[in-house]
Amino acid sequence: MESVSNPELPIEAENVDDFLSEPSPELVENLKQLTGSILVLGAGGKMGLHICKMLRRSAEISGCPISVTAVSRFKSLRGREDFEKAGIPTLQCELENESELSKLPDAPNIIFMAGAKFGTSDQPNLLNRMNVELPKKVAKRFAGARILMFSTGCVYSMVKPESGGSDESAPANPPGAYAQSCLEREKAFVWAAEELGSEVCLIRLNYSTEFRYGVLVDLCQKILRNEPVSLEMGWVNVIWQRDAIDQILRAFPLANSAARPLNITGAGIFSVRELSEKLGIILNRPVSFSSSEGSVAWLNDASESHRMFGQPSTSVETMLEWTAAWARQGNDTFDKPTGFEKSNGKY
Repeated sequence: MESVSNPELPIEAENVDDFLSEPSPELVENLKQLTGSILVLGAGGKMGLHICKMLRRSAEISGCPISVTAVSRFKSLRGREDFEKAGIPTLQCELENESELSKLPDAPNIIFMAGAKFGTSDQPNLLNRMNVELPKKVAKRFAGARILMFSTGCVYSMVKPESGGSDESAPANPPGAYAQSCLEREKAFVWAAEELGSEVCLIRLNYSTEFRYGVLVDLCQKILRNEPVSLEMGWVNVIWQRDAIDQILRAFPLANSAARPLNITGAGIFSVRELSEKLGIILNRPVSFSSSEGSVAWLNDASESHRMFGQPSTSVETMLEWTAAWARQGNDTFDKPTGFEKSNGKY
C-alpha cells in the first residue's frame, strides 16, 4: 500500500450514520421477499441504528410493505431520540423482564442482537442472564418467527492463519466463558427451530469495523497514543460495517428449521502487524509492538456468504484510510475497545 499523506473521509462526519446505512440494490431487491413487521431486539448498541435505517430505506426504495421497530432499553449507546430522528418507531423494553417481553407486539420477523458483550468474562452471572437465559425467553416469546440471531465468529476454536479460517462446518468449541456463553445463546435458537417451528439463521460475525469502533479503530488509537500494539492475536478478519449489515439482512431468506449458521466477514486474513504498519504510514506515526505473533487466532472463512452475496465492496485499504482520516480530524470514537487481542478468551 502506498503512503497516503492526507486521507479523506467519504462523507461529512455529521452524515456518517446515513453513509453506514445505505442499502445496496441487491438488498432492496432481496427484501421484497419479506412481508410484515420486523422487530430489532437490542437495537441500542453499535449496529442497531444502522440496521433499522437500512431496513427502512430499503422498504422506501422498493415499496415493500414492511415496518421496522427498534426495541431496547436504550441505555447502552444509542438513545431513543437517535431512532426517532431517523423515523424509526421505538419500544423501550427490558427484555429480561418476562412481563415486559410478553407485551411486545407479535412479529413474523425478528432480529435478535441483545446480549452481554466483550469485557464480561469475569461476570458469570451477567453472562448467564444475558447470553443463556435471555435468549431462551426470547426464543419462546417469538416461537414460529423468522429470526436472524446475532452470534460471533468466536464460537469456533482458534486456528492457524494458513488454514484459511473456520467455515460453517468447523466444530464450535471456543475457549473462555464469554465465547462459551455465545454458543449457549445459539443453542436457544437452535432449540426454537427444532421444537417451536421457528426459522433461524445464526449470524457469526467477525469483526465489523466502522469509523468509531472496531479492530482498526483500536489499532489506530494505540498508534496515536504511542502505545505498543499487542500481537498476541496476530491475525484478524475485518469487514466494513455497512457491508456486514447489508449481507446480514440479505440472509433473511436463508433462515430455516435447521438454524443455519452463516459466517459474515471480509475477504482475506490480515496480519495485525502489517495493518498497524500501514496505519502508521498513513498517520505518519511510529509503530511499536509488545509481543510476537501467537500461532493461532479466531479466524473465519466466509466463502459461503461471499458465494451468495459477493465479496464485500469495501477493501481493507479503504477501511484503513477512512479510519485514519476520522482519527486525524479529531472526531470522537465510541471508546469501546473490542479486546480482540486477547488470545485466552478472557474478554
